[in-house]
Amino acid sequence: MKRILLSLVILTFLTISTKAQDGYIQQGEFGFTVGAAHYFGDLNTRAGLNKPKPALGLFFRKQFGNYVGLRVAGRFAQLGYDDLLSKNSYQYTRGLEFNTNIFEFGVQGDFNFFKYIPNDINYGFTPYMTLGLGVFSFNPYATAEDGTKVYLNNGTIKTEGVTYETMGICVPLGVGIKYSINKNVNLSFEITHRFTNTDHIDDVSGTYLGLYLADGVTPNLATGFWDPDPANSGRYIINQAGQLQDRSVERGGALTPLGTAGRQRGWSKQKDQYVIAEIGISFNIGSYRCPTAN
Repeated sequence: MKRILLSLVILTFLTISTKAQDGYIQQGEFGFTVGAAHYFGDLNTRAGLNKPKPALGLFFRKQFGNYVGLRVAGRFAQLGYDDLLSKNSYQYTRGLEFNTNIFEFGVQGDFNFFKYIPNDINYGFTPYMTLGLGVFSFNPYATAEDGTKVYLNNGTIKTEGVTYETMGICVPLGVGIKYSINKNVNLSFEITHRFTNTDHIDDVSGTYLGLYLADGVTPNLATGFWDPDPANSGRYIINQAGQLQDRSVERGGALTPLGTAGRQRGWSKQKDQYVIAEIGISFNIGSYRCPTAN
């Protein structure tokens, strides 16, 4: 009789536990991500993945049922590339390089392919897709020949003769997988590509302004790439902006500069892009509802 009573107690406890688990509602989650970011653009035209840089993020996701969520996220990432990594001979000779920090804020809609209920053995895993809209800031810089760090859009250095906005809009589109470790904690992996509205993440977009006139000797003062030589007022020297707008001789090994006026430096019709691959850990915010008679 004692064994029968004990069995009934255990069965009753398991039934109540199952009902409680079935009644769990995931209202949302908050968490953080770590991963790697990579840039694609005028210096990386062949989608090479050979210069990843770190990325960190924080997010909050509001759940609307077991399939749909709305996420608010902030991220910090670094991007950069170097023409000397290219297998294209022209790009290698061009010799340009850049780095930048990215600060991004966005809103994303997430759609689970499977029903997702944390800590449920049948519904504790799902692939998902995400689509959103965000804003981000950037400020490209390069390392000058003397080793100093120089921002390329600082008002005085205009490598293509224009000052551009360092805020952009991005459209994140990606896929991921999510797994419930337990009732409180989730683990995720996501790869999301960012399409942007700017071609200046890398500071390269249009054409060279040129350092010389047609005779190849007389300074082209209209470009702003020449300063009076302090040692001789009748002569001019190339300033830092001029050195950074065309690095073909300095870094690419060219015998004569590539940067003649009007020659293509980048492709303005193709906007810059970047991708972030990240692992995330999140903590659930949930509640229970009373189980129905069924």
